Amino acid sequence: LLAHPAASPLHPADQATLPGRTRIGNGAYRLQEWTPQSRLVLVRNPAYWNAAATRIEQVQYLPTEDLNSELKRYRAGDLDVTAAIPSAQAGWVREHLGAELRVATYLGSYFYGYNLSRPPFQAQPKLRQALSMAVDRRIIVDKLLHGLGAPAWSLVPPGVADYGSQIPAWASWPRPRQLEEARRLYAEAGYTAERPLEVEIRYNTSDDNKRIAVVIAAMWKQALGVQVKLVNEEWKVFLQNRRSRAATEAFRNTWIGDADDALGFLELFSSQHPRNDSAYRQPVYDQLLTLATEQPVPAARRAVLEAAERQLLADAPLLPIYFHVSRHLVKSSVEGWQDNLLDWHYSKDLRLHAP
Repeated sequence: LLAHPAASPLHPADQATLPGRTRIGNGAYRLQEWTPQSRLVLVRNPAYWNAAATRIEQVQYLPTEDLNSELKRYRAGDLDVTAAIPSAQAGWVREHLGAELRVATYLGSYFYGYNLSRPPFQAQPKLRQALSMAVDRRIIVDKLLHGLGAPAWSLVPPGVADYGSQIPAWASWPRPRQLEEARRLYAEAGYTAERPLEVEIRYNTSDDNKRIAVVIAAMWKQALGVQVKLVNEEWKVFLQNRRSRAATEAFRNTWIGDADDALGFLELFSSQHPRNDSAYRQPVYDQLLTLATEQPVPAARRAVLEAAERQLLADAPLLPIYFHVSRHLVKSSVEGWQDNLLDWHYSKDLRLHAP
């Protein structure tokens, strides 16, 4: 946990956000320029303990929320590495820039949360399970994301150290059986063709988020007759509404792991966690998470954490959709790039050569 950048030492006199002030640090680079929403410039720190091994003199970060714009800048030579690639252009990227595309397993889960503090999902586990079963993850990953992801039936991504994926039994059923069970649970929850569920899917602005919401709404409609209203919100408004729980019903969520550990995902649904936007309250689940933190033996800790996720999936406060993969374009002139589960790439470890 202490290897996370958030735990890096910070000088008490550091006020780098003020005009004319320089960040005081002990890293491989110093902050030279910071123009919010425009660019951030770092220069090599000669006082760094291993400065001789730092090969790149200057690094520029160019923030953007538009992946299509980022791809254009990469193709124009303005960028050596992209943060991601737009899913809709994955086919074109593979065909024309395949040698520079780096796709790797990543500690990230994309899912929908259900607001359990109010109808229609309050005290309705069968309804939540029915909606989860009605979603065909493979279509989303193959058709919408163009293979840039992996279907998810659980919260914790595959590949996490000392942990086994907890996949519900129904995930391996043939699609017709899944839909039959979804319809049975939907009916037991009290909904019919004459009295269908009416629900909102709320998501923050993004082409991928919108496309996924549209497809899931269509799957719910076709399989169960659910009437869905899509609500798109700017990021800050979306977060505020999600955390207040006053208006949300089903909402887009994602979690990126800070450490290679299952607890980092599972604690998100602890009743005390500040990001538990679903208002999930389950004493058994809380007890299992607490017990896991007290286990000195790794095998015992693993067993408790796996039991906790099974409880979570049985209660269904979330609808897992897909697991993220890291998806960067990296110029052939960049040396030293290593794919890794946390997707951390330090400039001090990279080198540049003439293309």
